[in-house]
Amino acid sequence: MARNDLEARDLETLDRDLGRFAGLETAAARAGRPLIAPGVALIFIVLAALAAGLLLPEGGNTLIVAAAAAFGAYMALNIGANDVANNMGPAVGAEALTMGGAIVIAVIFESAGALLAGGDVVTTISRGIVAPEKLADSGVFIRAMMAALLASALWVNLATWVGAPVSTTHAVVGGVIGAGTVAAGASAVNWAMMGTIAASWVVSPLMGGLCAAVFLWFIQSRIVYRPDKIAAARVWVPVLVGVMAGAFGTYLVLKGLGHVVSVPLGQALGIGLVAGVVVWRVMIPVTRRQSEGLENRNRSLKVLFGIPLVASAALLSFAHGANDVANAVGPLAAIVQASRGADVMAAMAIPFWVMLIGATGISFGLALFGPKLIRIVGDQITKLNPMRAYCVALSAAITVIIASALGLPVSSTHIAVGAIFGVGFFREWDSERRMRLVMAELDRPRVPPEERKRRKLVRRSHVLTIAAAWVITVPVTGVLSALIFLGIGLVGA
Repeated sequence: MARNDLEARDLETLDRDLGRFAGLETAAARAGRPLIAPGVALIFIVLAALAAGLLLPEGGNTLIVAAAAAFGAYMALNIGANDVANNMGPAVGAEALTMGGAIVIAVIFESAGALLAGGDVVTTISRGIVAPEKLADSGVFIRAMMAALLASALWVNLATWVGAPVSTTHAVVGGVIGAGTVAAGASAVNWAMMGTIAASWVVSPLMGGLCAAVFLWFIQSRIVYRPDKIAAARVWVPVLVGVMAGAFGTYLVLKGLGHVVSVPLGQALGIGLVAGVVVWRVMIPVTRRQSEGLENRNRSLKVLFGIPLVASAALLSFAHGANDVANAVGPLAAIVQASRGADVMAAMAIPFWVMLIGATGISFGLALFGPKLIRIVGDQITKLNPMRAYCVALSAAITVIIASALGLPVSSTHIAVGAIFGVGFFREWDSERRMRLVMAELDRPRVPPEERKRRKLVRRSHVLTIAAAWVITVPVTGVLSALIFLGIGLVGA
């Protein structure tokens, strides 16, 4: 009996030890999980630097180009983590796409846009912000580009960490201004262009928000609030999808394929019109089949907007990859050119390996760090459903087209987020308007301020955080770039 008791106690002790071991193992796994993404990102940065050193043609400075490639890879990771959320967030928030599906689609179309339609020629000074002749010395030019690249990447990284979608283009512009000002003086900066960029902080979100609100009003008045919603949807959904096809056809020709072939705005609009009419005709029988058997309620309408929303997210990603990859690889390509002793004021074709670093970095950044911003953009600013998310996506394309026609510089990030704000604030206004009508019919007093505050449909904390991040992006990256430029000079000395 004593022996059995002893064996039982030994088994209990063994169970406790195994339990502690299992607990330690689980705790270690949980503690190590947050380090996986940074670890993979670090490996990618190192591999990009090594590849740059191996692939650099003769005559270039291997050490400088490898360091620049590391900075470019770091910037590409941050573009994927921050910018791509604007394209995929609405579709995920509306539950038209799962997080995994959004990442797969974005990776495919971002990479395709970057590699197939990415900029083949980049001026040595980003966006003409600094007069090129002021940085004719290749050594100073390389320092300025490296400082701008690292400063913008650090800022976008911080913005992603705090949950603020910012414009990577504005971050690069701020970095070039800061380094260029220290290197060549304030007179070298094109302050008139800076004024237009500052104006875009207001113009972009207002245009995007207004356009999205108008489309949401149209959908609600023509479909949602109709007695027979399904019959109304059969009429108007093909029209709306046709408008979307036309807008994205024009958008892709202007922004996504503009680096491959130059098409005037009038011809781009003509291409979009043809695409819109064709898709409208095709969608009439498709919508009729999709709507068969659907109940006459709002939930049923989500089915009809799901596929167009997914298609719009994919097309936005393609155009984004074609345009914004230059924010990461443009300065890198310029550094490669300057390191070989070429004229820093000349234009150059971006080597394929440089584009590959940008495309791969965007994909890795999205997969490793993108879900946080996707969730914030998709469902933490305001609640989205497929119809509201559709308005956001369509607004992004149409606003860029209008801005291009008017010659206004706009940010796709600001447009998309502004469109989400526009949808949310319109819903608040519409909800309060309808509540006032109901209260008036019932001869009851107006809704008290406490109840009106509770009914707010847009989280004000996100509005303030994002607006503040937009305003300080250029100044912060400018100061940071200037400090990095001076620091590189001290290290080199």
